[in-house]
Amino acid sequence: MKRNIAIIQGHPDPDGARFARALEAAYTAGAKANGHSVRVIDVATLGFPLVRSKHEWEHGEPPDCIVGAQSIIRWADHLLIIYPLWAGSMPALLKGFFEQAFRPRFAFDEEGKHGGKLAGRSARIVVTMGMPAVVYRWFFRAHSVKSLQRNILHYCGIGPIKVSLIGSVDDPDPAHRKRWLERMRDFGTEADVGFF
Repeated sequence: MKRNIAIIQGHPDPDGARFARALEAAYTAGAKANGHSVRVIDVATLGFPLVRSKHEWEHGEPPDCIVGAQSIIRWADHLLIIYPLWAGSMPALLKGFFEQAFRPRFAFDEEGKHGGKLAGRSARIVVTMGMPAVVYRWFFRAHSVKSLQRNILHYCGIGPIKVSLIGSVDDPDPAHRKRWLERMRDFGTEADVGFF
């Protein structure tokens, strides 16, 4: 089954040398090689202000770049969200993007009930970090990933949601990164169907 895939590239640095961008490229290559359609939302290139009030979040109009991102999310069957772990959570720019894009009327019903206007979409979250992934998963309980899963994606109806934690990204052994790039290509080839 061919799928429409939206990649939300959450690294705030647009430098193409970042490992998060290599992961995006590997996934995209795998997906396109198998006939899936891919569109990328590069958060680092979007110029949007932060949401500063409840009234603005509920009733304000999102900027044009966010409207464009929303149209890509609406088009997609599957979301791939990639970001580095910064200060124990997602970078502030990515959080600001979610606050702009996943507003009432777009992502859930206007009364704030568990409306799930994005139901029918699946997702994979990929988080890179300097520490070993097992430390983040078991000692820190992967708290920021769980918050994204439960409080944003699941709340809006997205599921199933799979998670890949990529630790020790500064490991000098190039085989470590190579294994993850190959795995991301495989995830893309299958558009995440059946992969964990």
